[in-house]
This record gives sequence, C-alpha cells and structure tokens, in this order.
Amino acid sequence: MRQKYRGGTKTAVIFATAALLVLPANSVARFGRSPGRAASYATPTTVSGSASAVRATTLTALGLLGGLGSTTTVLSDTGTLAGTNQARDAYQTLGSVPSLLTAEVLSASTFSYPNQVDSQSSLANLGLAVAGVKIVADSVAAQASQVAGAAGTGSTTISNLSINGIPVVVSGYPNQSVPVPGGQVVLNEQSISSTGTAVVNAIHVTVSGVADVVIASATAGIS
Repeated sequence: MRQKYRGGTKTAVIFATAALLVLPANSVARFGRSPGRAASYATPTTVSGSASAVRATTLTALGLLGGLGSTTTVLSDTGTLAGTNQARDAYQTLGSVPSLLTAEVLSASTFSYPNQVDSQSSLANLGLAVAGVKIVADSVAAQASQVAGAAGTGSTTISNLSINGIPVVVSGYPNQSVPVPGGQVVLNEQSISSTGTAVVNAIHVTVSGVADVVIASATAGIS
C-alpha cells in the first residue's frame, strides 16, 4: 500500500507540472510581476518644480510712446529644479512691492525624488491694494505634488480672508472666483497639464490693464 501511494504522488506531480507548462502567459504572470510591465517602466526624464510667495506684474503707460509696459516683481522664489534628487528653497522675513503689497514670513520650497516632486509656498499678514481693491489675509499657503505616472494634486490654505473689508468664505474647491471691480480674484486656482504637472496658486488677482498678482504659487511635475 505504501508503494502504491508513492506511485500515485509521482503521477500527480507529473500532471501538475504538465498543466503549468501549458498555462497561458497571462495566467503565469499572476504568480509574479508581468515581464511586459517591467519592460515598459521608464525612468522619469522631465522634472518641473518651483514655488514663489509672490509674483506681481503691474502695467504702466509708456507715456508719449503709447501702449503699456509691465514690471514683474517676485518674492521668495525658488527658481526651477533641474532634475531629480534636488532641493531649492527661499525665505524672507519681510517682503513688499511698493504701492501694492506687504507680507511677512515669506517661504517657498521645492523637492524632487526619483519618482516624485513636492512644492510649497506660504506667507503671513498679507496686505494687497490694487485699483481700489483691498485684500487682506492672516496666512496664505499653497502645495503641489506629483508622483510619476499619476496626475498631480494640490491644495491651499487661506485664513481670515477679506476683500474690501468684507469677509470671504473660502470653499476649498478649486478655482473659486470672486468678482471685483475691473477683474476677479481666484482662490485655490489649480490646473493639471496633459503630463500630470500640477500648478496651484492660492490667490490670483487680475485687474484688467492694471495688475496681475499671484500669492503663494507651487508647481510640481515629473514624467
């Protein structure tokens, strides 16, 4: 009886082995990583990471020449990452744009890893006045992130925001628009490119023919 039992075991092993040999390729892949997926993996080659606390463009008349000129001022700007495994940051205790903006504790940073980019920017005690529109907030912050192969994400935090003395309820949803004389204020402005790069602006103020001001901006992309 013992010898017969061993013979039965040998037969079972032979049939099991034969069955594995004729399994389709997609069934074999279930036991481990698919060779096709492993071969299609590509190391990220394009990195875009940057952040700034303030980017303000003001328009001015060109006098006798006619038309408009522009001046752009950037505060606490990291510059742009050049590749993976890098870090850039910028910080200043006080910042201002004459006749336009004041702020404190302006900070920005951007980091890249082999398969991810994270960027953030923030400031406190914002005071902005443009074309009769006055905007104040206790703190403003933006964050953007992207992992290779996935769409980027972002978020903002704005505390105690008011426009012309009227408190504004920040919904938290992307691209909340608040009309102002001659333009608009967009809160939590977000855009995602075709490659998944995320661009987040906590506050974006535009007044036609006068100024274009971005408060707390963060960009993160890797593909």
